[in-house]
Amino acid sequence: MKLVYVFDAYCGWSHGFSGTLRELVSRHPGVPVDVVSGGLFTGQRRVPMSRFGHIEEANGAISRLTGAKFGPAYRRLAAEGSFVMDSEAAARGVAALRQTAPDRAVELALALQQAFYADGHSLSDPETYRQVAETAGLDAEAVLASFTSPATQDAAEADFRRTAELGVTAFPTLLALVGSRTVPLAQGHATADEVDRRLSHLGVTATS
Repeated sequence: MKLVYVFDAYCGWSHGFSGTLRELVSRHPGVPVDVVSGGLFTGQRRVPMSRFGHIEEANGAISRLTGAKFGPAYRRLAAEGSFVMDSEAAARGVAALRQTAPDRAVELALALQQAFYADGHSLSDPETYRQVAETAGLDAEAVLASFTSPATQDAAEADFRRTAELGVTAFPTLLALVGSRTVPLAQGHATADEVDRRLSHLGVTATS
């Protein structure tokens, strides 16, 4: 069995799912997890945050339901309103980190969300990836070189295509690949216990 986590680094509900994902990985270290960027804010949705009038209300709901925290720097960024969330750049960053440390893709994706939602750092800024890489003990120069490479652009576009092929239209979505089956485990919000119960209903163990 393999898990596929389709998220967007600029998605507040994906940030809210971080605790569940972290707990699942801790419980089931032998289960591989593919981390796929969904491309929430691309094309005509790539606009200033002020255009999304529901952000504060949605973040409040996310915090109440999941316990996720939104830091002061992020809240100032959202309140000012001019910042543009660019999911294509974020997907390149996810791909650059994933390529540098494939076995740490979940950890690094969560670190990127922390960089934005706690510290208010732009996921279009190469310095954000330098900081994440250095904190994780990775080769920061290799990550930065990857962030701007054509291969990483291709990887980001491949993530968007895979999202569409999987039929995912909302983030985050957690899927299980069991043999030839693709089974939804969570969309938007679920606890680790709820995901484990759904896995047990599939007749597979978490280490399958």
